[in-house]
Amino acid sequence: MLPGDEKVVERCLRGDDAAWETVVNQYAKRIYNLTYRYTSRRDEAEDLTQEIFIRVYQNLKSFRSESGSFQSWIMKVGRNLVIDHYRRTRRYQQAAGSEEMETMNLRDDKIPSPQRVSEQSETSRFVAAGLQALSPELKEAIILRDLEGMAYMEIAELLGIPEGTVKSRINRARLELAKLLTKRRAQAGLQV
Repeated sequence: MLPGDEKVVERCLRGDDAAWETVVNQYAKRIYNLTYRYTSRRDEAEDLTQEIFIRVYQNLKSFRSESGSFQSWIMKVGRNLVIDHYRRTRRYQQAAGSEEMETMNLRDDKIPSPQRVSEQSETSRFVAAGLQALSPELKEAIILRDLEGMAYMEIAELLGIPEGTVKSRINRARLELAKLLTKRRAQAGLQV
């Protein structure tokens, strides 16, 4: 738990708007990044982020510091809503390629050349498509570890599974993602 989280939660429960604003400011970027990496669409990620904060606010009284960190609790609420969203929308998903995927924000220390920008954009599309092709369990594990930077123990706590299972899922996800990306690059006629 970050220093002061428990006091901020108590202030929120007493109706302190400034405390709620602190919670939103502290966790908004992390929640948005989580939702964006699952949906690959800004509009959906923004909507899901709002839904998550509404759910957090409505259920704030159920947070118990003895059960884990506030950050883990918020991430668990977010994860559950993302799963619900996935279940609701997967039967309505359009065929792949029907909508241009947004690119991830890849940065260079210097101003990249137009060719480098094009390569980064292509790489982003391949990675985003590869992530979408993974099973939900593998996708979740690799996003939390490699993109969100969470520790194995944090992921295990969040998902409610043993740390060894987390490591296994991450390993399988990385291998499967590498195979998918190699195959897609070959199909696109790019160097592997």
